[in-house]
Amino acid sequence: MIDLKLPFWLSGPQLSKLQRAAQRFWGTVEEWLYWPVRQLDPLTCTPGVLELLAWERSVSRFAGEPMSLYRLRVQHAFINAKDAGSVAGMKRIFERLQIGYVEIQERLPDRDWDVIRISLSDAQLADNPDLLMILLRKYGRTCRRYEFEVLTALAVQTRTVHCGHDNGFLAASL
Repeated sequence: MIDLKLPFWLSGPQLSKLQRAAQRFWGTVEEWLYWPVRQLDPLTCTPGVLELLAWERSVSRFAGEPMSLYRLRVQHAFINAKDAGSVAGMKRIFERLQIGYVEIQERLPDRDWDVIRISLSDAQLADNPDLLMILLRKYGRTCRRYEFEVLTALAVQTRTVHCGHDNGFLAASL
């Protein structure tokens, strides 16, 4: 906001009133001028303009989608379309939409060639089921089948003790 300076020979209470009124008026005019520029950002624009941006970028809101996620999907629509179809690109799409870390595996042994496995945590799968389906339908590879695998972290502790200078190697697997 601009800071108005009035001539010094008009000092006094009337000058400060005039300065505050002019400052308020030009601040309002500045807000009017910056409003169209702020509408170009999907994260801060009004919902009506957001709908126009979403239509332009071929994004539609699904039932129950939070406004913050919808704004993220609209904001990243172009780059998500560019990243679509590759494993690294799909991982970046999931990161941009704040779903979190995922593992994507293609051409699995002992499986059909068109199966792609997406491994994520149970919280990610439970929190975003509709979003995951929409992302795979829109940005996934054509003619591929997707399956979800749930990753669960386990805390494992081992204890080491001195046992008479005898050593060995043991392997454990789940």
